[in-house]
Amino acid sequence: MFRDVLPSGLTVVTIETPHLHSLMCAVYVRVGSRHEDDGSNGVSHLLEHLFFRGSKSYPDSVRMNAVVEGVGGNLNGVTMRDSSYFYSPAHVDGLEQLLSVLGEMLTRPRLGHLETEKRIILEEMLDEVDERGRDVDVDNLSKRVLYQGHPLAMKIAGTTDSVKRLTLRAVRRHFERAYVGGNVVVAVSGPVTRRRVLEATKRSFKHLPQGLRLDEAPPIPLAPTGPRFKYVTLDEAQVEFRLSFPTVREDHPDSAGLSLLRRVLDDGLSSRLPHNIVEKRGLAYSVGAMIESFHDAGTFEIDGASAPENLAPVFEEVLRTLGTLRAGKITREELRRAKTRFAMHLDFLQDSPADLCGWFGGTELYRPAETFAQKKAEMERVTLAELRRVARLWLAPERLVAVSVGPRSAKKKAERVIVRAGRWLK
Repeated sequence: MFRDVLPSGLTVVTIETPHLHSLMCAVYVRVGSRHEDDGSNGVSHLLEHLFFRGSKSYPDSVRMNAVVEGVGGNLNGVTMRDSSYFYSPAHVDGLEQLLSVLGEMLTRPRLGHLETEKRIILEEMLDEVDERGRDVDVDNLSKRVLYQGHPLAMKIAGTTDSVKRLTLRAVRRHFERAYVGGNVVVAVSGPVTRRRVLEATKRSFKHLPQGLRLDEAPPIPLAPTGPRFKYVTLDEAQVEFRLSFPTVREDHPDSAGLSLLRRVLDDGLSSRLPHNIVEKRGLAYSVGAMIESFHDAGTFEIDGASAPENLAPVFEEVLRTLGTLRAGKITREELRRAKTRFAMHLDFLQDSPADLCGWFGGTELYRPAETFAQKKAEMERVTLAELRRVARLWLAPERLVAVSVGPRSAKKKAERVIVRAGRWLK
């Protein structure tokens, strides 16, 4: 992996993988909904949409996409809470054309069709609200509790009111603030050379102005005074739920133990959560565990959906399963399996240009990425005693945030289980 910084401050990451037959190019920008306020909420997402409306050299989306598709690509963009990224695969011969389009759209956008894109976004947002306009998205609801009063609590797409208020002037101001050299990383992975990537990037991003990387205030840790329970009534056949525990940033010493705990819980149908809840008891169609990490915060999450009458039993079984981790009831074989599968996962990443870009390029927005060897060594050092310590510290009842969306009939019994979470999380 090579890391170069151009005079503009733009960081270029090249991962030479001569054994592969395609390439991936991704441009990462440190801007998302956490860099907004109540008045501008949704502007990062709106700007992402507008980039695809054309640039000075590619005046409309048809011509822009035709160039990328002509080299085997498929242009995409994503806005998240802490960053945005734009990417496409391509044939190895298409690197220069792909970078030309990405550089144009992100440095010289036309920013046209503002009102049309606002209408499209308002349509997208209907998936997150009910007929009364209430938010019924468990991710949004969870973030509002976990990061109350902090920009990480805001919706990525914004609210109906904030999107309607956004003006072209506000969009341009946000663009000029965020899309500057120090705030952007270009990553290319594939059968390419460092020299070729640097030359193509210099040409394609020659209009990127100098500027500093955006900074942001870290969230104030949620006081461990739970459990907390939020239930939104919605007349649906199932109840969606998320159980969250505020934990640590992605480079914290405890993150390795949390990653292995997550794999003990949910890493295939033979692992604890799917086996105990789905396969053995048939309480839900699916349930899963994941970790969401930012550079200054993180959460350990368990998601799923069940019939309303099964919600309380599902909560009991999830908490009981977490309680076994806190009690140190993890076998050496489970730990070995988690470590082995994690190491295999890292090996698999090296066959994916997209994953390589994310590992080295996306991380570069915040800190230098670890090598795969360093990450494997970090995982190997985790012991059973360490797993128990991490579980007892971070998966504690006083840290629990439970959010559910579904029929009113499931609320009372489910709330009773969450309030008494300490019964299982001993």
